Amino acid sequence: IVPVVMAGVLGIYGLIIAVIIANEVTTVAEHKPSYTSFKAFAHFGGGIACGLSGLAAGLAIGIVGESLTQASAAQPKLFVGMVLILIFAEALGLYGLIVGLILSAKAAA
Repeated sequence: IVPVVMAGVLGIYGLIIAVIIANEVTTVAEHKPSYTSFKAFAHFGGGIACGLSGLAAGLAIGIVGESLTQASAAQPKLFVGMVLILIFAEALGLYGLIVGLILSAKAAA
């Protein structure tokens, strides 16, 4: 159940960055576009960074999670080490979220 929860957290990272980006998208104001191409590319880059890091973290969590269930059935003392590896894999997704938040903040400034 640990890999399933960690994969769910990766989905929440994507939801967080999507809500932040969606709140900053604006419409045309006074016949001029207020959403510049710089903001658009910054938001695109933040979304791509969060999405691809979430994809890589999910792949790592899936591979390690499968090995965790098989190895812990054979030797239960391996559980703690495998959970540490899962935490490091989850950190990949967190780094992508941080990069996405930084890019989104730069677009708002």
